[in-house]
Amino acid sequence: MNGSEALDLARWQFALTAAAHFLFVSLTLGLATFVTAVQTWAVLRRRSRQGALYERMVRFWGQLYVVNYAVGIVTGIVMEFQFGLAWSGLGHYAGNVFGASLAMETVVAFFVESTFLGLWIFGWHRFGPRVHCALLWVVTGTAYLSAYWILVANGFLNHPVGHTQTDHGIELADAGAVLTNPSALLAFGHIAGGAAVTAAFFVAGVSAYHLFRCRTTGEDAGGDADDAVLFRRSLRIAAFTAPPALLFTAVFGGLQLSALASFQPMKDAVWKAETAKIARLQADLVERFGPGDHVPPESLTRGAALLMLVAFALMLYLSLGSALLAFFRPAVERFRAWHLLLMAMVPLPYVAMTAGWVFREVGRQPWVVHELLRTEDALTDVSAGAMRVSLTVFGTLFALLLVVNWWLLLRTARRGPRAVTLGRDERVPDGGPSPEPDPVPSY
Repeated sequence: MNGSEALDLARWQFALTAAAHFLFVSLTLGLATFVTAVQTWAVLRRRSRQGALYERMVRFWGQLYVVNYAVGIVTGIVMEFQFGLAWSGLGHYAGNVFGASLAMETVVAFFVESTFLGLWIFGWHRFGPRVHCALLWVVTGTAYLSAYWILVANGFLNHPVGHTQTDHGIELADAGAVLTNPSALLAFGHIAGGAAVTAAFFVAGVSAYHLFRCRTTGEDAGGDADDAVLFRRSLRIAAFTAPPALLFTAVFGGLQLSALASFQPMKDAVWKAETAKIARLQADLVERFGPGDHVPPESLTRGAALLMLVAFALMLYLSLGSALLAFFRPAVERFRAWHLLLMAMVPLPYVAMTAGWVFREVGRQPWVVHELLRTEDALTDVSAGAMRVSLTVFGTLFALLLVVNWWLLLRTARRGPRAVTLGRDERVPDGGPSPEPDPVPSY
């Protein structure tokens, strides 16, 4: 049994690193989907002026996606590295069940997704437009597949299925049950919707910044009339995307909350503040698993759930209003108060998704594998001093990565489309479509 201080430090380390990595994942998934949709439309309309506009949108938002992906992949490597350092007990006990899903995520993310993303980045003006767009479809598909494999592992921790008990731990008995675990599938839908919301608010906020600057300085956004059109179109797409994405997210969130009564009744009772039910479940768990506190931290679990719901309500009301305003071009171009509000709304999806993650993970305590393996028993035999050093190193590294990522994102977003290098054709001054004759048709 490890000391309580080492356990607390290890839990803080995992919470901080996982939450930080998740900030990258949500924007990466959402922006990949957004850029893929825009590039598909650019290919379909490539012989019109609209096609040229959408190509510029692909290059601008695509470069922001690449920046976020590049830094985020580093946080993913570091986060998985800590499993072996601090949580070796989890691997020994349950690695036979969820280890394969983590391995599949590694193959998908670090080999397939990264390879096709590299082809997409360096394939501008080398592949035909349809082939180049197909590469991004593969990138986006593998990004969602990578998220699915992670949630298969996490879904098992929250709702263990398809396993048998042995003297050394648990072993896989039914792969189909693990892969179709309702806890994983419902979370996947929730994450997919949340990623779309994150991207919509991000795109709207960046577009609003350029339109606001246009009205403030009297210059066209980004220094070019075409850029002003680009940001008007981007803002409208984002504004019309946010409400349905929020409702989609809410549906899967509601299904997850409904399933808690059967999957994790203690968490369900805690977030609903059902005191009598909590006492009854505590007595039942003591009888089944022995003495101990089987109630998760009530204030943190309930507080995270409340924060998630409040953030969702704010986003829903604000996004519905934004969708209505987006119908009116004068509002899109000149409503400066709305532009400021859109910029201020960018952090809201991150707040909601982080609070939801805290609710999902903290509400499972004191179990790392629900009702099978206690968190304290999953901890590596490590001293509190070693965990303090580890937490300091990991915390500093992740803080630096977050700062660098947001500095790069804000810098790239602020400089506008004319400073984008992704897909730039050096034969023309502004990096636009290549002049004729061109062996590869432009968009």
